[in-house]
Amino acid sequence: MQPIVRSVFHAPSHTFSYVAWDPATRRAAIIDPVLDYDPHSGRTGTQTAEQLIAIVEAEGLRVDWLLETHAHADHMSALAFLKARFDAPTAIGARITEVQARFARLFNPGEGFATDGRQFDHCFVDGETFALGELRAQVFHTPGHTSDHITYVIGDAVFVGDTLFMPDAGTARCDFPAGSARDLYRSIQRLFAALNDDQRVFLLHDYGTDTREPACQTTIGEQRQANIHVAEGVSEDDYVAMREARDATLPMPVLILPAVQVNIRAGHFPPAESNGLRYLKIPVDEFGAHWQPRER
Repeated sequence: MQPIVRSVFHAPSHTFSYVAWDPATRRAAIIDPVLDYDPHSGRTGTQTAEQLIAIVEAEGLRVDWLLETHAHADHMSALAFLKARFDAPTAIGARITEVQARFARLFNPGEGFATDGRQFDHCFVDGETFALGELRAQVFHTPGHTSDHITYVIGDAVFVGDTLFMPDAGTARCDFPAGSARDLYRSIQRLFAALNDDQRVFLLHDYGTDTREPACQTTIGEQRQANIHVAEGVSEDDYVAMREARDATLPMPVLILPAVQVNIRAGHFPPAESNGLRYLKIPVDEFGAHWQPRER
């Protein structure tokens, strides 16, 4: 069965968020929602998330799930805002606990910050299934970009997060803490082996090219045949060498430091301090020529 899928594009981070629903029951999931954030002023906004709400309301949907593919580094999550609106459970991959523990060491959020995933209502394990109306959904643990990354397969629709890009753009970077190009190659090959060529693939990011606008949909077959990084015939070792060489040239994501502090809290900001204000921390002199923090 095929869910109906609608996308919303957040141009500053080149991010696609989705509303996917079962046409028979109109039960829906919202996937990878974005909270607007101005790094210059520290001001947040909900304009992009409100576009998702508008789809839900116009289509008469009931939101059953608020889903994240991973703790993002390039935008803030609107999970908390949407949970307040729809009172639906929030979910992410079970290995979010590793990401929470790693960044807790960096940001020192205090003893009240839990690193057991409790900020989310549910933490999916590899192979877990759930229902979206009459549609069957399955979770694949797809590490590589990050260690907690998961892919959602809902009916024929595959929400790959930061694994695959459009075939002419390749794959996501793997230089985040505990990221691994070898893991990403194996995760993608696992998806290729498990899924059918005609299954629709919905991407998290696309940056467009000189000849096309940003796009968000492709198929497993198109990826398998034409992806410039992982098409048939590209070996694991060749991919790893290419990906690691490319990642070594990439700058630190602009929003990673503020975004991660929010995203490991399921879209919540740190609690207000004694003056009533909330703050996001920026570690000083923690990063070298490449942006990886020092091991502790």
